[in-house]
Amino acid sequence: MRILFALLLALASLHAFAQADYAREQRWAAEITPAILVGDPVQLALPEGRKFLGIYAPNSKAQAGVVVVHGLGVHPDWGLINPLRSQLSEQGYATLSVQMPVLAAELRGDRYPPLFPEAAARIAVAIKFLQDKGHKKIAIVAHSFGARMANELLNQPDAPDIAAWVSIGIIGEYTKPETFKAPVLDLYGENDFPDVLALAAKRAAAIRNIRGSAQVSVAGADHFFTGMDQELLRNVKLFLDRVTK
Repeated sequence: MRILFALLLALASLHAFAQADYAREQRWAAEITPAILVGDPVQLALPEGRKFLGIYAPNSKAQAGVVVVHGLGVHPDWGLINPLRSQLSEQGYATLSVQMPVLAAELRGDRYPPLFPEAAARIAVAIKFLQDKGHKKIAIVAHSFGARMANELLNQPDAPDIAAWVSIGIIGEYTKPETFKAPVLDLYGENDFPDVLALAAKRAAAIRNIRGSAQVSVAGADHFFTGMDQELLRNVKLFLDRVTK
């Protein structure tokens, strides 16, 4: 658990620069939990006691557990996260989609980095939850700013061991890729955000020497894989099937 405490200390030092909107999280939870069709809501907690929402979809024959991480300012059943977490759970994986800290709706992405330490701590808690359920192999599937939050965790020297990381449309390039210990799938859309497309070559170079890693650009897809849920799922599952078997 040392990684959680270290991340929380880093969060405290940055607290003055950004205040997470926990009331907004609670509103998200109240809105989405009655409509959950696949999986069940669970309450997860950081070591200091703050609770946050997860949606757990078990699979008795799961090949691995998958932590699913949403992007900027949304919730763990939003948009492309819903088909990822629900369909992966029906196709051989146990999934846990987790609420990341959010800011007020009007604040832009450049205000989010001070929240990354708490986000990383939440992902670490989610990994521990799946391990406690008996899953020896854990993967992270993270979208957009959620992928940057996962990157924050994986940069830590005592980060939890994982079997794979699927980074979907990460905003920016990878930080400290030399700390990555698991295969990485860098997945993005042909019509993704300009910042995602502009740094694709740098991301490919960053993961080139990590055994089992790959980069895939999906023809016709935008940043949110609008109307292309099945193509997104196909690429994610192919990678997870290969590296977690």
